[in-house]
Amino acid sequence: MRVSFLALGAGFILASMPVASDAQRADSDILPTSVALQKQGEAAQNKGDLDGAVDYYESALAADPRNRSAVIAMAQVARAQGLPGKAIALYREALLLEPNDLIALTGQGEALADKGALELAREKLAAAQRLCKDKCPQVTALEKAIAGSDTKRVVAAETIVPKPVATVGATGQN
Repeated sequence: MRVSFLALGAGFILASMPVASDAQRADSDILPTSVALQKQGEAAQNKGDLDGAVDYYESALAADPRNRSAVIAMAQVARAQGLPGKAIALYREALLLEPNDLIALTGQGEALADKGALELAREKLAAAQRLCKDKCPQVTALEKAIAGSDTKRVVAAETIVPKPVATVGATGQN
């Protein structure tokens, strides 16, 4: 009987101790299984197998939902697949885990530019510039994406505006 009271007491002590929650887990504390699955996803992505890469990244996140790198990798695959809306949402998830993640911030800005949401993309650019005091390659890439999207919009606007067409009999004379 005495042993069960000791075990019960130890259980109460353990239950009352503070435990590091998933929200407090550092990037270096990502579960090794998740990291291994992410690496397999990267290998598949490098081979051009985007669907296989997504499967591995999803498995990595199932193993450890705090694996921000896997979330970002999935967002990059979504952009490569021409799914900027999905990429924006995935980058948002990464930014919830770490609001100052430069890669997630600029990646979301690029996806916003892909989508044509240039004002929001410029907001992401300003935030990224604040984080990166020197010229970072991610900031430069976002600047190019915004400039490219601006150019596409001008060209698209010029092709959408109909040109006046001369019609026979428009003056009422035949």
